[in-house]
Amino acid sequence: MRCCVNDLLAGLRYPLRALTLINRTPRLWQYIVVPIIANVFVGALLYFGLLFPLLGALDARIPDESSGLAAALLYTVWALLGVTLAIGVGFLLVRFGVVLGAPWYGQLSEELEALLVGRPAAPKRLTLGGVLGDIGRALQFEIKKLLLALMIWTPSLLLLLPALGGLVYTVVGFALGATISCLDFFDGPLERRRLQFREKLSVVRRLLPGSASFGLVAFALVSIPLVNLLAIPLFVTAGNILVIEQGLRVARAEAPRPA
Repeated sequence: MRCCVNDLLAGLRYPLRALTLINRTPRLWQYIVVPIIANVFVGALLYFGLLFPLLGALDARIPDESSGLAAALLYTVWALLGVTLAIGVGFLLVRFGVVLGAPWYGQLSEELEALLVGRPAAPKRLTLGGVLGDIGRALQFEIKKLLLALMIWTPSLLLLLPALGGLVYTVVGFALGATISCLDFFDGPLERRRLQFREKLSVVRRLLPGSASFGLVAFALVSIPLVNLLAIPLFVTAGNILVIEQGLRVARAEAPRPA
């Protein structure tokens, strides 16, 4: 029981550990600055070109003469739709962020493993062919995650029933968001080992309950406008540390013991 609680809390601590490690290791910034710039650019396009116009359109549909209960209901619906749109735009931002930042995040993962395991990172120069190859593999991974999300989310629409159905739908949504977040931010060391999609899902499962708490926090923060611009590189770093440390521990525990 204590082990499970410790693992659950560990998933919450990794973002703070990542921030501390980045501050103590200035050379890691070279792998983070470019993705942050890309996030700011893509975020500006998404927020000013999509989110804010949609929120303005929703606001324009609220009649000025509404009052009392009708006004409260309309503004409640507006707020819920606004939160849904913000989460959706945040989801899109993560998709673009992890794809465009894939070459730099790959090198960040190598540096982190070298720091944590004590093995020097293999020198690697970013080339146009390598960058395009990394982005291509990242796009394939995104398609598989999208298919997974559709396979789970679409049937869950049937749960949009009064009372208990809405609660179950919400739980499914958060569980799916946490799982996708883990796949997003655990991918560095897993992709370098060329694991298949099902194997990556298996890693997320084996790292429970730490992966669940980590994924929920990541899903929440990357859904907040502007905060997610910096949260994405932070959680990429944190996810790498979690997989490298916890993954090694799990691998040792599951390794066959000598006779």
